[in-house]
Amino acid sequence: MTTTEAFLGRLDAVFDSAHPAAVAVSGGVDSMTLAFVAHLRLGADLTMFHAASAAVPVSATERVRDYAARHGWDLRVIDAGEFRDERYLANPSNRCFFCKSNLYGALSSLSDAQLFSGTNADDLGDWRPGLKAAEANSVRHPFVEAGMSKADVRAMAAAHGLNDLAELPSSPCLSSRIETTLRIEPQALRAVDQVEMLVRRELSPNTVRCRVRQTAVVVELDETTLSRLSDADRVELARKIADAFDGPPPIHFQAYVRGSAFLREQSA
Repeated sequence: MTTTEAFLGRLDAVFDSAHPAAVAVSGGVDSMTLAFVAHLRLGADLTMFHAASAAVPVSATERVRDYAARHGWDLRVIDAGEFRDERYLANPSNRCFFCKSNLYGALSSLSDAQLFSGTNADDLGDWRPGLKAAEANSVRHPFVEAGMSKADVRAMAAAHGLNDLAELPSSPCLSSRIETTLRIEPQALRAVDQVEMLVRRELSPNTVRCRVRQTAVVVELDETTLSRLSDADRVELARKIADAFDGPPPIHFQAYVRGSAFLREQSA
């Protein structure tokens, strides 16, 4: 028995303990892989929920809809309501708690099914306020229960022939690109998504993040891609990027730093 087969056995035991069930599908590798394998086990006893909003890349919503159509998922696309929550819009360091509280609250009002998230074991070592919201809403994390890391999830996707998912770069919600305490504005999120799509078309980077900061927009790229950018390339690309924003801000290019828009509150 392979490691992936062993993990799948553990996951099936989790799925068998929850009928009916629902998966919150963001469009990333974790939740998409979870939705796929859960559907293999639960079939009609499983509902997929996708919360579409300005904070979700257009490509992610398209990916969810495409998979649902190809694999026969029972998909419901919803508005979780976070953009009506001033606590979320204020973008505090625990913004994710309010986002997930709105999501899980909305799903609980729509379904009595046991809700699953795509959280994996690696996520437990990070500071994730959204996990507190999950706990408060009795959300279960099958990958955590099965002891699966991010690499294990990618391996499972590959084992099922889902190579597009297995190789999909990590991409947190677009609100994570807005520097902490800067207000979350839908138009800024749409601009961020447009810029990242533009940069992917122009440069095919391994990693790109468009960060909105207090005084500038910073496009972070993996070191290899950044090293290929000439001065002339930077000027031309900055001109195109500025077109996505009202009142074009200064545009800077820097090396990618994970979570660099997040400014955690310092204790006194």
